Amino acid sequence: MINLFDNINDKNIHKLLELFESHTITIKKNTTLQSIIVKPKKYIAYVLNGYLQGVKNDFNGNKIIIEEFEENDIFGNIISAHNNNDYEIIAKEDSKVIIIDYDNILSADTTNAYYNIFIKNLLSIITQKMNEVNQRVDILINKTIRNKLLEYFKIIYKENKSKIIYLPFTYTALADYLAIDRCAMSRELKNLKDEGMIEIKGRKIKLLYYI
Repeated sequence: MINLFDNINDKNIHKLLELFESHTITIKKNTTLQSIIVKPKKYIAYVLNGYLQGVKNDFNGNKIIIEEFEENDIFGNIISAHNNNDYEIIAKEDSKVIIIDYDNILSADTTNAYYNIFIKNLLSIITQKMNEVNQRVDILINKTIRNKLLEYFKIIYKENKSKIIYLPFTYTALADYLAIDRCAMSRELKNLKDEGMIEIKGRKIKLLYYI
C-alpha cells in the first residue's frame, strides 16, 4: 500500500504541508466532512487517524457505501468521480485529516527536494484508486447476490492470497458496499455455508471452494 508521504522524512513532510498551506481538522463520529469545512474547489484529504466512509444516497434515501478511508488513506474530488450533493464523507469514528488545496500543489515551489517524490506518490495512489473502482464495477455488474458475494471474496482472496477472509467492516456495511439487501445477503451467506462453500465465524470467512 502506497503512502502519500513515502520516502519523505517528518521534517520535510512538515515543510511540504507548509508549502501547500494545508490545515488539519478533526471530524467527530457520525459527522460529515461537508458540514464542518468549506471545501476548496479541488482538494485532497489525508487521513491521519480514524475511519471514514464515502456514502451515496439513492433515490429511496438508502445509503450505499462507495469508499472507505482509514489511516494513511487519501480522498478528495480530484481522485473521485463522486462529487455531487448525494455523496458524503462520514466519520464512523472520531477522525483527523489533513486538507490540501489542489491548486496549492500545482502552484508550489517545485525546487523543494521532496516535491517530486510527493507527486510520484500521489500519482501512484490515483492509479491504485482507479484499480479499486474497477474492482467495484466487477462486483456490481453481477446480477445475483450470490455472484456479487463470490466476486467480492475472489478479489479479497487475490489481494491477501489466503482463503481465510476477515471482513473489514460489519455485515450491514458489506451489504451497503455490495448494494444489496442485508436480509437477502444473510440468506445467501447461509446458503453458501449450508452448501459447504464457506465457513463463517463472526467476520471471519473461510473459503472452501476452488477459486
